[in-house]
This record gives sequence, structure tokens and C-alpha cells, in this order.
Amino acid sequence: MKLQGTKGISIVVMGVCGVGKSSVSSALAHRLGAALVEADDHHTQNNKDKMSKGIPLNDDDRKPWLAAVAEVASSNLETNNSVVIACSALKRKYRDQLRSALTSCIFVHLDGDRDLIAKRLGERKGHFVGESLLKSQLEALEPLSADEPGFSVSIAPPAEAVVEKALNLLEDSLAKA
Repeated sequence: MKLQGTKGISIVVMGVCGVGKSSVSSALAHRLGAALVEADDHHTQNNKDKMSKGIPLNDDDRKPWLAAVAEVASSNLETNNSVVIACSALKRKYRDQLRSALTSCIFVHLDGDRDLIAKRLGERKGHFVGESLLKSQLEALEPLSADEPGFSVSIAPPAEAVVEKALNLLEDSLAKA
């Protein structure tokens, strides 16, 4: 794998709740020998309480959370070659905030059919974000713009195929950089 050992790369696996950000990020980090940052671990209790009640976060809720995620990721880059971050990063301004704080940031947008995502959320247990937030997240989602470094990957295939596709597209992206 050409990506293994790549230095200073921040890979943000993004998308709405239920697309598999945590699973794909974990697999990517493992395959790349990169550090893993789970953005959900850095929400305040207030944010978690809001989301568990089905209340969407607003920009004011997300700004300090994104700053904390970027700080942890930056800290990981000091001791690791690269970092993979599982983070919704729904809006361009959120991605801009991460990109301004991190070196060589590439976004992997996990994208899928609403019904498939809702089904996955219905099967998910023990997470503070449920299906009640899917509608608001889909409405808030701003797909990657042509000038943003990254690409979309469909979540319809099995998880391993999603990871392989992401790895191939990451390799292509880095080759062009």
C-alpha cells in the first residue's frame, strides 16, 4: 500500500449520522497505520444530551467541538504519520475550520440512500445520535465542492468494499497532489 507511512495527512471521513464513519475510519486508520480520532468522543455532555433528545446541533454548538477535534488530531499528527478523523463535517464552514487547523486535509464523504441510512440507524444500539436527527443532518449537508480536497464513496456495497474504494481514491488523490 503506497499510502502506508505517508506523513502529515489528515483524512476526514465525513457524512450524516449512520453512514458508517466510525467503522470506515477505524478500518482506514488500521490499514494506513494512522492515528484514529473519533469526533463523537469530543462532544460536550450538553451536545450529547441535545442530540439524544433529537435536537440538532447549531453552529455555536459545533464550533468548540470542531476546535477540540482539530486540536486532538493535530496532537496525534505530532507523534503519528497521519490521522484519520471520523467527523460529520456536514457544512463547508465546518470543513474549512478543520482544514485551517490541520495539515494536508482530505475529505472522504460517505454517501448513501436515505432509506439505507435510516435502516442502519434503526439497528444501531447504544449511540446518542438516532434516526430522529437524520432529516436535519441531510438538510444541513453541503456536499463537497469541486475546490475541496476529497471525494464521495457510496455506502451501498459491503463495508470492506467501501474501505477499498476509499483507499484507492485516497491513493489517486495523493498521487495528484
